[in-house]
Amino acid sequence: MSEGQIYKIHSDFYYIDNDVETFECKIREVLKKQREKILVGDFVEFENGYITKVLPRKNFIKRPSVSNIDQIVIVSALKEPDLDLMQLNRYIALAKYYGIKTVLCFNKEDLKWEKSLKNKIIEIYKTLGYDVVFTSATEHKGIRAFEKLLTGKISVLCGNSGVGKSSLINAINPKLQLKTKAVSEKLQRGTHTTRHCEIIKINKTSKIVDTPGFSNVRFDFILPTEVDKLFEEMFPYIGTCKYSDCLHINEDGCAVLSNIDSIDESRYQSYVAFVKEARDYKEKIKYEGIKTEHSKKVINNKEIAKISEKKRQSSRNTLKQKIYKEIDYENE
Repeated sequence: MSEGQIYKIHSDFYYIDNDVETFECKIREVLKKQREKILVGDFVEFENGYITKVLPRKNFIKRPSVSNIDQIVIVSALKEPDLDLMQLNRYIALAKYYGIKTVLCFNKEDLKWEKSLKNKIIEIYKTLGYDVVFTSATEHKGIRAFEKLLTGKISVLCGNSGVGKSSLINAINPKLQLKTKAVSEKLQRGTHTTRHCEIIKINKTSKIVDTPGFSNVRFDFILPTEVDKLFEEMFPYIGTCKYSDCLHINEDGCAVLSNIDSIDESRYQSYVAFVKEARDYKEKIKYEGIKTEHSKKVINNKEIAKISEKKRQSSRNTLKQKIYKEIDYENE
């Protein structure tokens, strides 16, 4: 039995790296029956060309589907496209939700942009404890500092299309030749050049997960009262409001609103927007419910595959047909 990490998935084939060589494997049938979801980044046991077991994960991201990463590196452009603080805060909050360390990279420093923005970025995000680096992939500025942040880690690069994620990796290791594409002058946004998740070695000690992007990130999967836990600047005030279910928007006796001057305006606006999305989710589950059918059950401390309702019904129908045939035969 061997162990390794899945670095790429293509069709029904899983490509595994054990730090010595790579293997092409398929899934053992029992895992298919258990509907075991296998992700890029999973550590697995395998033998004779088949994955037999998925080892426990330390973390994962649902979309794009990747597991066992050390940090999320959020890449933003200072210009072309213009810096979108709402979108940046969205990515930061998502990383906080999954409990994964976050690093902030601001690329395209060589372009003409408002220099006071740099001070604002440092004031907001360094104060919150985030590592911040400014780079220019085209002029190779800040690349050493950026590479240092990746050293010894598996990092997921996150950010809007066109901000220069692939260009930054190519600047570290030109031999990789990751595909890049220019930003549309009309739409002021790029297009994704990556079609699937893959772990790529960029040097002897560092790896990055090349992904198709974090599309359509919305907080329509959590409750409104959980959103404040995604904003560090609110931590000192959580639990000290007059009402336990305070949303920090217009409530009396709100500790956050009493200290609103200590919170950056763009961060608070992002918070309010995410609460609205979470409210929409709350209304949805209020009427639709959130019950889910699990693919496994535990019997005598053993986890086994559950038979789906559709298959159970099919089995019942077959049994009924057999009984009816026997009755008809006896009545002949």
